[in-house]
Amino acid sequence: MAARIDLNCDMGESFGAWRMGADEEVMPNITSANVACGFHGGDPTVMRATVRLARSAGVAVGAHPGFHDLLGFGRREIRVSPAEVEDGLLYQIGALAAVAHSEGVRLRHVKAHGALYNMASRDTALADAIARAVVAFDRSLVLFALPSSALIEAGGAAGLRLAAEGFADRAYEPDGSLTPRSIAGAVIHDPDAVVARARRMIEDGLVLTRDGREIALRVDTLCVHGDTPGAPELTRRLRAALPEHGVDVRAVGA
Repeated sequence: MAARIDLNCDMGESFGAWRMGADEEVMPNITSANVACGFHGGDPTVMRATVRLARSAGVAVGAHPGFHDLLGFGRREIRVSPAEVEDGLLYQIGALAAVAHSEGVRLRHVKAHGALYNMASRDTALADAIARAVVAFDRSLVLFALPSSALIEAGGAAGLRLAAEGFADRAYEPDGSLTPRSIAGAVIHDPDAVVARARRMIEDGLVLTRDGREIALRVDTLCVHGDTPGAPELTRRLRAALPEHGVDVRAVGA
C-alpha cells in the first residue's frame, strides 16, 4: 500500500490592511487549509475569501483558532483558564463554520494556532479544554495535534478522530517539540531539505532533530507555512516530489 499524507497550511491570517502569507499561490499545492478565525489573525472578509479560495482549489477547510492576540500574532503564551480556552474555541470555530456554510463548505478539522497549540501539547488541562470544545461543536471534526502530545491524548480520550501532525519546514528538539522560533534555524527554507525531511517522516517515521539525533515521528499530515519566504515554490516542490516517490497526497479522511 502506498504511503499517504495530507499537506496542510495555516491560511487567512491577513486582516484589514495588513497582509500575511501567500495564500493564492500556496493554496493549489496543499490539501487542507487551516483558516484563522479572527483572534490571532483573519477577519470576516478574509475568512470568507479564504474559504472561497479553498473551495475553488478543492482543498479541505478547517478552523485555526488561537489566543485573542492580534499584536502578538497568537505566538505569545498567555495564562488563561481552561474554561476561557474552551469558550474561545467554540466562538472561533462557530464563526468560521457560519462563513463556510454560506459558501456551501463543511468544516473538516480543527488545528489550534501558535502558542495555544504548543501549550496544549504539554498542558493536560488546556488539551482537555480544546478537545471538549471540538466535541461540543462537532465530534466528527478531525483534531490535528503533535504526536505523543497531551493534545493528541486528550483528543483520543474524547473520542475524536485524530491526525498526528509533522512540520516539514520546522526544526525539532530531542523531546519531539518544535524548536522555538527565537532560535536560529527553527524555520527551514531550503526546498530540497524540506522535501527530504518530509519523505523521511512519511516513509520511515523518523525526523532529525536540531542536535543531529533521530527520533520516531509517525504523522498523518504535514504542515507547511505560507508566510515563510519562498513558500509558493517550496510547497510546489513538495507537492510535486511526494507523488514521484509513491506518496499519495490527499486530505485527511478524503
